[in-house]
Amino acid sequence: MQITQRQKKEVHIFSLKGNFDFTSAGEVEQGLNLAVSQGAKKLLVDLDGTEYISDAGLRVLLKLEKELKKEKGQIKLCCLRPHVKEVFDAAGFTQIFEIYNSVQEGVNSF
Repeated sequence: MQITQRQKKEVHIFSLKGNFDFTSAGEVEQGLNLAVSQGAKKLLVDLDGTEYISDAGLRVLLKLEKELKKEKGQIKLCCLRPHVKEVFDAAGFTQIFEIYNSVQEGVNSF
């Protein structure tokens, strides 16, 4: 899993490339948690490069969403590939997360 982070205004954008599964979930969680511990309240996860997401990946996102909500922050998602979106639909996550078609739409939504 390749994780890149950049910032636009107050929004921390994490782009994930590869499989978001048991093997990479810990690494992704560490990166997201580090940003939050340093004060990030607006996170956008770009899943354009994510070819597969497992329940481990879903758990990382859900856990962070709950933590950020307590801190008056938000995590939003963008650029889900069709197969990844199917997993989100099946898990009911499209009802939990705001999902955008592009990074710019996601950034503008904050």
